[in-house]
Amino acid sequence: MSFEQLALDPRLLKAVKGSGFQQPTDIQRQAIPLALAGKDLMASAQTGTGKTAAFVLPTLQRLLQPATKRSVGPRALVLTPTRELALQISDAVAQFGQFCRLTTGNLVGGMPYPAQNRMLGKPLDLLVATPGRLLDHMSQGRVNFSRLEVLILDEADRMLDMGFIQPVKTIAAAVPAARQTLLFSATLEGQVLKIAKALMKNPERVQLAANRDRHASIAQHIYQADDAAHKRKLLAHHLVQDELTQALVFTATKRGARRMAKVLDEQGHATAALHGDMSQSARKRTVERMRRGKIRVLVATDVAARGLDICSISHVINFDLPTVAEDYIHRIGRTGRAQASGTAISLVAPDDRSKLNQIERLTGRRLERSIVVGLEPNSRPSRNETRSTRGSKPGTNPGSHFRANNVGKATSGRRNRKGSPLKKGNPRGRASVRRQDANSNALPTLG
Repeated sequence: MSFEQLALDPRLLKAVKGSGFQQPTDIQRQAIPLALAGKDLMASAQTGTGKTAAFVLPTLQRLLQPATKRSVGPRALVLTPTRELALQISDAVAQFGQFCRLTTGNLVGGMPYPAQNRMLGKPLDLLVATPGRLLDHMSQGRVNFSRLEVLILDEADRMLDMGFIQPVKTIAAAVPAARQTLLFSATLEGQVLKIAKALMKNPERVQLAANRDRHASIAQHIYQADDAAHKRKLLAHHLVQDELTQALVFTATKRGARRMAKVLDEQGHATAALHGDMSQSARKRTVERMRRGKIRVLVATDVAARGLDICSISHVINFDLPTVAEDYIHRIGRTGRAQASGTAISLVAPDDRSKLNQIERLTGRRLERSIVVGLEPNSRPSRNETRSTRGSKPGTNPGSHFRANNVGKATSGRRNRKGSPLKKGNPRGRASVRRQDANSNALPTLG
């Protein structure tokens, strides 16, 4: 199927072709006709599948028709959980609507109020907003929803995870009941499905893949670690591998992201941090530097990395496992984008056992256990549970790259099975990777 077969307006087709898109993706082929028909829609697809265009294109086509009511305020509203994702959607709107005379804007935190107040006092075709800032303006009586025709909830599961369930309900109750509602989410189950049914009228459902079928192009590996210091050695090993072009490293805290980025940068890695304490302009500059290849390792927190779309990221490394299992799916979706392959590495300490169990229950699969020879955990799978492949840069000492006062000192990672240092010249000093047989039913002890 071509974009022409989707019956899009010639102005939109011109923008699509000018952007280099040849054929619609699966989510676009299924969602766009339903949205163009005016149906309520709930759709589930993994990140990197083109879901933004799946709701932007039909919404822009609707907005090309004259408004049925003359007033101020938006005709279409896109709700999304973070500033970064809101700005990314705004960029997509500008890209696909470049030949259309439409008025668009965004309403996000970290931006000055006066300009936003003036924008809301005028007729607006499409508004992209985060729930918190939108509610702020609503409480001041600055938002007029009287002519709203389309409500779009993007990354609905993440909005609920971030505690936006009540704000979403409040906003939905304030917009006209006679509207079209489009909901996009990585998952369509549990609380997400419940709220979708409450906000929509006889919705059509598009679900490309269940959790267990997602990210087929991403190789997912678990590396067990004894403690945080052991994690740092494993991280150092992976960062010097030739196959790693750009990496996104996730930490649990903003402070941890800052510290790790500082240490890695001092060690010679082109590194930067991305976290919620940074100004919007600083975060935007950092992401742009990553896109241009100026940054090889980006250390980020979940909220800051939400919506990050950089096709050159080859590895996602979970230095800290996410507290919410669904965030694992969103994290690893930052690699393997645009039909490319990717690698997701999770470093799992003994305290992370329950988090790993939740992730495996959610994905419906047992993630592959791998071992770096020379950096084995004290408790590791037995010999008949593993197989070996090469995974190290020749001549590299995997434990010698991560030394800093505020991250912890890493001693040589060359250890034998009992944890004792290997003698010089021992052939096992050259690091390799052992991967557990994917068909094994035995779950190795986590430290």
